[in-house]
Amino acid sequence: MQTRGSVLTGTVLERRYRVEGLIAHGGMSTVYRGLDTRLDRPVAIKVMDQRLSGDRSFLERLEREARSAARLHHPCVVGVYDQGVDPTPEGELAFLVMELVQGGTLRDLLRKEGSLPVPLALSVIEPVLSALAAAHRSGLVHRDIKPENVLIGKGGAVKVADFGLVRAIAGAGTTSDSMILGTVAYLSPEQVATGAADARSDVYAAGIVLYEMLTGAQPYTGDTAISVAYRHVNSDVPAPGLAKPGLPPALDELVLRATRRDPAQRPLDAAAFLLAVQQLREQLGLATVPVPVPVEEVDEAVTQQMKPVVDDPEATVRAVPRAAAPAPAPIGPQGTRAMSRAELPQFAPAPTAGPPTSPRPAPNLAEQRARERARSRRSFTLWISVVAVLAVAIGVVAWWLGSGRWTQVPDVAGQTQESAISSLKAADLVPVVKVEHHNDVVAGTVIRTDPAGKTDVLRDENVSVVVSRGRPVVPDIKPGISQTEAEVLIRDAQLAPRRDPGLDGFSSEVPEGKVLKVDPAPGSAVQMGAAVSIALSKGAAPVNVPNLVGMTRDAAFAELRRVGLEPFEKSQDFSADVEAGRVISADPAVGARVAKGSRVGVVISNAITVPGLIGKTVGEVRQWAGERGLGFEVQHAFGGGEDARVFGQLPPPGSRVRPGSKITVNAFP
Repeated sequence: MQTRGSVLTGTVLERRYRVEGLIAHGGMSTVYRGLDTRLDRPVAIKVMDQRLSGDRSFLERLEREARSAARLHHPCVVGVYDQGVDPTPEGELAFLVMELVQGGTLRDLLRKEGSLPVPLALSVIEPVLSALAAAHRSGLVHRDIKPENVLIGKGGAVKVADFGLVRAIAGAGTTSDSMILGTVAYLSPEQVATGAADARSDVYAAGIVLYEMLTGAQPYTGDTAISVAYRHVNSDVPAPGLAKPGLPPALDELVLRATRRDPAQRPLDAAAFLLAVQQLREQLGLATVPVPVPVEEVDEAVTQQMKPVVDDPEATVRAVPRAAAPAPAPIGPQGTRAMSRAELPQFAPAPTAGPPTSPRPAPNLAEQRARERARSRRSFTLWISVVAVLAVAIGVVAWWLGSGRWTQVPDVAGQTQESAISSLKAADLVPVVKVEHHNDVVAGTVIRTDPAGKTDVLRDENVSVVVSRGRPVVPDIKPGISQTEAEVLIRDAQLAPRRDPGLDGFSSEVPEGKVLKVDPAPGSAVQMGAAVSIALSKGAAPVNVPNLVGMTRDAAFAELRRVGLEPFEKSQDFSADVEAGRVISADPAVGARVAKGSRVGVVISNAITVPGLIGKTVGEVRQWAGERGLGFEVQHAFGGGEDARVFGQLPPPGSRVRPGSKITVNAFP
């Protein structure tokens, strides 16, 4: 019954979905334009290959995947409306009912343009990644990202199709070489090696698609699918700049990071990849540009030919081959087929004239007058036609000069940025995205437009789309910057700086008077205009001057340096209690709290300890006293000179005396 390339035009599936014309034909399915007769809504109907329709495991998995995809609501995802199986005498016919996107595919655009300019390539990949990010958040993995599954509709809206289809086919009892050949150029190494796929596999495929948009070619090609798959597993994807010199190095790095062979080295998911693309766009200073629709609208006459001949939805409820309709040529997974007017019967060239006939006799007078009257009628008709055309032209000009130049700004407040941009483009307006903080509107959601929604404006007018960045975040204020610098950063974040001495503290790393910290901490989400307190450093924390009394000079200096103070010798002084060379006191005094790094002076004792002199000669004592700057007096008993022996002394042994003091001894011969 259903063979590859057969046409279902005019049939009704499940008494609801009428098939109206072929869109494309691939290895696993055929896509038709259709009509939901219950809702009077145009749809796309993907009819699965007969081999798959007879596989029970495939049908069960297709139903599960269709339900999952139907729950995925996103402006950049082709919506899945329904799924069904239509019984026929020759077997069951499995199909999906999806949103009909009027336009073409990214493959069509690449075939027409070759490589794409960087701003256009980024403008295409961003909605693709936005769709994948929504899927990844819902636990879905696409598994088959390629230009054929990226649709470009009216207004340049980019949408991703066929979520879950590959997984459903993978669960079938049969497989298709054509599907592999059509998708192997975008398969991740892990899909080739093990068949496993996660969000990072979609990131890899999206990276390959971005490479192809930038260079106009896939990174790996070969005579067989096996040779291409082998290179995915065993070779690193080259930088697109090697094939297309002049690309920004940062763009090369982005593509290389997305296409690493090791999934752990790629962005975690499409949301992370999308953030990297947006940051790169901002870094390069590139604005979003409109995406051209690659396929022009079909001529009205051709469209009429594609409408079904059956108007009664009950007339045909099963897929019955129609002998009058020729089978369309297959359209491969990476190709489309252009239908010219000469291929349709009503546009076939007129048949050539037959052989010439014999000359006709000259007309008589009555015939001449009849011809003149006919010619006059034709002239009159011609003038009427000219007047009618002029009237229509004047009407068109009047419409354009009047209401035709105008359009209305759609009310997009509360929509996502991508959805709002699509709506504005569909209204023939040029969206200009601006961002600002908002306390209540979720980040990525439109706050308002300027002009406001429902305002009449000229077509092709710029419309500012103000998108929420969410609540403001306390900026990344590093310790050590000045108070003025911190205040500027806080005001730039639409917050209010406030000096709070109560939060000041000591720090051995932040100089005194510089910013120590802010409260709330950097990265905290706060209300717009919220106060952010600034604390300054008091410098290093103070330390206590240690007890140095009685220490030697060197030991005292070492102790002061250990606690972070700078020692110096302030003076020397006499102390009857501290021997010479040891510390008498410190300045600041012992126990005082001083700033770390402060200078502390020490006072060293210069006291001289008097030894026992009894038994020494007068000459020996005189020499000892002279060497120490002490005075010397001898009181002789019975005379004697320098050789006399000392038998008494003042001060007594062990006494400490000041420098310059006098030593008195008693001596006898």
